[in-house]
Amino acid sequence: MKILSIQSAVAYGHVGNSAAVFPLQRIGVEVLPVYTVNFSNHTGYGAWRGPLIPASDVADVITGIEERGAFPRIDAVLSGYQGSEGIGDVIIDAVARVKAANPDAVYACDPVMGNAKSGCFVAPAIPILLREKVVPVADIITPNQFELGFLTGTEPDTIASTLDSADAARAMGPSTVLVTSVERPDRDPDTIEMMVVNDEGAWIVQTPLLPMKANGSGDVTAALFTAHYVQTKNAETALARTASSVFDLLENTWRSGERELQLVESQEAYAHPRLQFDITRVR
Repeated sequence: MKILSIQSAVAYGHVGNSAAVFPLQRIGVEVLPVYTVNFSNHTGYGAWRGPLIPASDVADVITGIEERGAFPRIDAVLSGYQGSEGIGDVIIDAVARVKAANPDAVYACDPVMGNAKSGCFVAPAIPILLREKVVPVADIITPNQFELGFLTGTEPDTIASTLDSADAARAMGPSTVLVTSVERPDRDPDTIEMMVVNDEGAWIVQTPLLPMKANGSGDVTAALFTAHYVQTKNAETALARTASSVFDLLENTWRSGERELQLVESQEAYAHPRLQFDITRVR
């Protein structure tokens, strides 16, 4: 399997492609990483160095990949954090060209905007760009609960309302929606859930909620789910493998006491997920 991954990159720590590439490689995926920024570290530190990569330069890199004849063999395009407005058009164009070369290829968009605790942490134009132009051409989207609400103009907080919001998002274009954080008021407060919805049904998985913030965990989640779903064509299986791997990554990070994801140290969790959580069909 080959995935063209268009995301940010950092030298220190693990977010964007710097979080997604290694777990994908560890499960046997060949990744073609294209960077949208090249920062010293993620912006959560409050200070960083390095450039936003101009959209024209990102497009040039993608064209160079195309010129090597790679597009017919790309199974999925994956995108995450978009550093500038012009990147959206570059991604949309790349998706169209990849799908022209391989009609079976899919586009998975992680619509990175923010979260309920921090609010939006991207440029003001990015959420609108994602909602109006990028998400409608995606096959898979992996929003958190906050991002799903923004995309659809809804307030998902129960299983029923999250299902309705996922259906509203699917009506925009994507056939599959993975909601990476479902925090409903009637759940055990020490738990968190993920839900996937597609044409075949909907499934939810509940895992312990660890007392930590982990930048980059959503990037790993989107990458692993995309790969497992494209490979198996089974949303339930992809959800089970992804939840298992990501929880073990987060638990290893929490136990380490480190701020950054223990990405390399947790590699067995990607290669051999324990499948320790039950998956429940909710529709």
